[in-house]
Amino acid sequence: MRRILKSKMITLTRRNFLKSSAAMTAAKAIPAQLAAAHGRKNVLFIGVDDLNHSLGCYGQPVHTPNLDALAARGVRFDAAYCQYPLCGPSRTSLLTGLAPDTTKIQDNNDLNFRKHLKDPVTLPELFRKNGYYVARVGKIYHANVPPDEGSAGADDPQSWDYTFNNAGLDRTDPAQAKSVTTFSAPEKIGLGTGLCAYESPTPDRQITDGVGADEVISLLKANKDKPFFIAYGLYRPHLPWIVPQAYFEKYPLESIHAEPFDPAELTQAPPYAYMLKKPNFGMSEENARRSKRGYYAATSYIDAQVGRVLAALKEYGLEENTIVVFWADHGWHLGQHGQWEKLTLFEWCARIPFLMAGPGVKKGGVVDRTTEHLDIYPTLVELCGLENAPKLLHGTSLSGLLQNPDGARWDKPAMTQAHRPAREIDGYSIRTERYRYTLWMGKSEAEELYDYQTDPREVKNRASDPELKTVKKALKDRLLTIRKSRIT
Repeated sequence: MRRILKSKMITLTRRNFLKSSAAMTAAKAIPAQLAAAHGRKNVLFIGVDDLNHSLGCYGQPVHTPNLDALAARGVRFDAAYCQYPLCGPSRTSLLTGLAPDTTKIQDNNDLNFRKHLKDPVTLPELFRKNGYYVARVGKIYHANVPPDEGSAGADDPQSWDYTFNNAGLDRTDPAQAKSVTTFSAPEKIGLGTGLCAYESPTPDRQITDGVGADEVISLLKANKDKPFFIAYGLYRPHLPWIVPQAYFEKYPLESIHAEPFDPAELTQAPPYAYMLKKPNFGMSEENARRSKRGYYAATSYIDAQVGRVLAALKEYGLEENTIVVFWADHGWHLGQHGQWEKLTLFEWCARIPFLMAGPGVKKGGVVDRTTEHLDIYPTLVELCGLENAPKLLHGTSLSGLLQNPDGARWDKPAMTQAHRPAREIDGYSIRTERYRYTLWMGKSEAEELYDYQTDPREVKNRASDPELKTVKKALKDRLLTIRKSRIT
């Protein structure tokens, strides 16, 4: 039975491949100057799984020409942060506009936010209520891509007019799964299957995110004359890093450098601040570099798929009337503090790439003010003129920063949180433009304080430094005030 199911999925993948090839050909025949006659702003909502700020436009040595071009024609947020460094809680918070303490979603096991909230209206659901066509391709909530056998995955049917769970040969061909090279064996932290990669011979468009790109392009064609909110959720660079060989070839191993690490970094913060007690999974330096290479290759692959979708948007004459929102659910460690993967409150895990472009967005802007996922919902409400938005949203509209990145008034920190159930401890981390203050609360209490002006790598916890006593108190007071306002 399993073999038959997989065969059907592969057949569907190839069928979608052919269907979307025709769509792309047709797209080129449509004059680029044609704009949507309805006069409303469309939204192309692009979410990525496990992506840190390893993009060329963020100054990292990663080949991402399409996202770099998107940043150049819009606004790049340099200090954007997630609410929770784990997929399910993070995405639920972003899509409801409510902090994790309100949604009550703090792991990937219980994702039914509707049982905790009274009459919530999600961001895509609000677009539906305002007469938009609303579709999801891939992972936007914590939907599996594709769903596991016997499971529909975690999604929210009220949010969508149409959904598509794309599955490429990287997910359906057993030979590819068996071909991965594993660089590390995971510790027992419940986060994936270890660091592993495969230089696949499969073409871009038969890998999961390529199948998704084809479907998004088809949706753009079919709905170009009506207001739309189309969400494209990319699966990579989530593990395993199975992407076409050409993307690995962009990164000769000798060009990849392992992150510097001093064992003292694992003692500057309380033990529950870290997910890995054995730094770098105990990997050799070469395997750490191979892992980083796999992550970079997967990132370049998703850049290429986003590029195909953005090219279609332009070919269909929709670019000038469509707000493009590009975000990641959370960051991801590549060896910083000896950590890999997610669920910490350090910078590389809490910080996300965030780009916006289109009507109402200044071209070539850079925002260095601290922003957070919660700000996306009210921003789109304002830019698109949506009616009947929820009265309770925890974020603040970014419209002023989008139009005036340098001069708009803004004095808002970002807060990221994480739960340690085994220790009955919660961590809250507040980030300003200069400092990060983290408070661990519960059975025990501990603090962290980092000054990024003098310590960009977070290697000196100054929570006990008398010189920063006043700074720490102000940050702690503000953290507790924000936390209180977000517990309902």
